[in-house]
Amino acid sequence: MRHDADVTFEIPALLLARHHPPTAPRLDRTPGLHRIRSGVYVDSSIWDGLPAWERYRLRVLAVAQTWSDPVFALESAASLHGLPVFGEPRAIHLLSADGKSWRQGDVVVHGWTDDKPIEVIDGNLATSAQATAVALARVLPPAFGLGVADAVARRLGIDHVRVADLGRAQADRRGVRRLDWIQERVTDRAESAGESLSRAVIEWLGYDSPDLQVEFAHEGVDDRIDFFWRSRRTIGESDGYGKYGLEDTASAREALVREKRREDRLRRNVGPVARWEWKDAMRADPLDAVLRSTGLTPARARDRRMLATLRANPRSL
Repeated sequence: MRHDADVTFEIPALLLARHHPPTAPRLDRTPGLHRIRSGVYVDSSIWDGLPAWERYRLRVLAVAQTWSDPVFALESAASLHGLPVFGEPRAIHLLSADGKSWRQGDVVVHGWTDDKPIEVIDGNLATSAQATAVALARVLPPAFGLGVADAVARRLGIDHVRVADLGRAQADRRGVRRLDWIQERVTDRAESAGESLSRAVIEWLGYDSPDLQVEFAHEGVDDRIDFFWRSRRTIGESDGYGKYGLEDTASAREALVREKRREDRLRRNVGPVARWEWKDAMRADPLDAVLRSTGLTPARARDRRMLATLRANPRSL
């Protein structure tokens, strides 16, 4: 699952020039193919229909097919692990055992002297999920770093996510305060990157922290909600449209009807419901307006410095 879509995608087949029959037309001269990198192609209609973070995954897999024993790191490792990737990162990131850093096109090789835990993921080498979370927490906007850490916590359990301790154990001392900020907030109860982002923005807007993943039983139905401000009996829902199955019109209609009934049931039995999208949280003011519309009010002043970190992610296209 990645970004605000919260959907997994089947990996389309990559076409490799080295495996192409010599008697067949060359792939670079075949209409309808998109060149991912030299010698690696995919059907253009598939490429054009992929979200940005899935295009990035194909770029990572293309490097895996064309480089000798690459060890992936940062966003590239996150993509292989199935951790959140935000937009389409500019570079493919590899580690170098000789400590030297260099670049070739969109591939950045990072020299590293610390011991880094390496795992095999579907035949590809990558930094471990925890090490990847630490590395990304140093360089991503804080809310995105929290999203990665939360995803690792969901997978490994909250007791196994120690980004601050791991960061301090490394020679690289960058971003220690950022790691501490994430360590204080990481949870295995946020179910998507959108919820992680929303938690950060809610805090920076000055609202009290809500309870997460609260369940209610009313009218013979169990409903679980994303956020709950218990003292105000107010519900918050962070929308990821993948759950509605929008690629299938009939199922999407049924899902939307079910969601409407669910929301009406919650309003009748619990209280007002605030609903927002990824873009609302990223822009902050729309999320603030939605929360205020339910009667919630901030308990403290905005943290404008942290809200400013939402303006751009220079690591993505």
